[in-house]
Amino acid sequence: MGTKVTFQDTLKSKDTEEWLDLVFYRPLGYLWALFFKKIHVIPNVVTILSILLGIAAGVMFCFNDLWMNVIGILLLIWANTFDSADGQLARMTGNYSRFGRMLDGVAGECWFFAIYAAICLRLTPEWGFWIWLLAAITGFFHGRQAAMADHIRNFHLLFINGKKRSEMEDYAKLREQTRHLTWKHDFFEKLFMFFYVPYTKGQEKATPNLQLFRKSLTEKFGDEDPPQDFRQDFRRASKPMMKYANILTFNIRSFVLFICLIAGFPWVYFLFELTVMNLVLLYMLRTYENICERFNFRLRGNA
Repeated sequence: MGTKVTFQDTLKSKDTEEWLDLVFYRPLGYLWALFFKKIHVIPNVVTILSILLGIAAGVMFCFNDLWMNVIGILLLIWANTFDSADGQLARMTGNYSRFGRMLDGVAGECWFFAIYAAICLRLTPEWGFWIWLLAAITGFFHGRQAAMADHIRNFHLLFINGKKRSEMEDYAKLREQTRHLTWKHDFFEKLFMFFYVPYTKGQEKATPNLQLFRKSLTEKFGDEDPPQDFRQDFRRASKPMMKYANILTFNIRSFVLFICLIAGFPWVYFLFELTVMNLVLLYMLRTYENICERFNFRLRGNA
């Protein structure tokens, strides 16, 4: 018999988990993961189901009707429980893949693409072309916020889980791997990499001090992890930034979205994304870059 996987085993790290996730989404995700494991459903299928639920939620937001919007809210909450379940199922079964990680990232983008389109269709009679322009600008910054939150969270996890279990990607390595793929024999993988490689490049370009620190770690320790005391020191310095990375993910933005929909002013959500969320992004990036610069100087000084 295999070792029973507990709820705690299915979490990435308590450092990166939000309170609402720990008390609501992760417990529900764990129950769904147990169910999907029992009926032999793989994590990627769960991710696709979450995409379908998220798109269905967006359709409900097209209507200027409270109860239709409430149904949409419930569908989006359901989609997020599945989004939690796919990762927990992957950790439960050991069924990891880069494709799965990329698909998981695509899921959230599909949800919000559908939601943005729904809000635009709802408001076009009143706003015309301008609501689509506002949504397009907001969507661009939304993508940057999510990408940088993911990058910084994964770098923090590197100091907890170690390099062998890290999900950090390297643009140069990804680009080289993609060159060996062909559209004829590796169509879907090459298609995903077509978007994923520039995504990774954008993450690295926005965090130059983090990349220098990462390079120093590789030069000094190779494929091995830094000493435990160094890892613990960086973890303590990095951990306060996780709450800002979490703000830029699902829970806060969905809460504001729900309020705006119920209040009947969905366009206010776009303004929230453009102002509050971008200010959080700028603060998080600047502070994290300073942390990485400080630890890189410490590492170089001990070289």
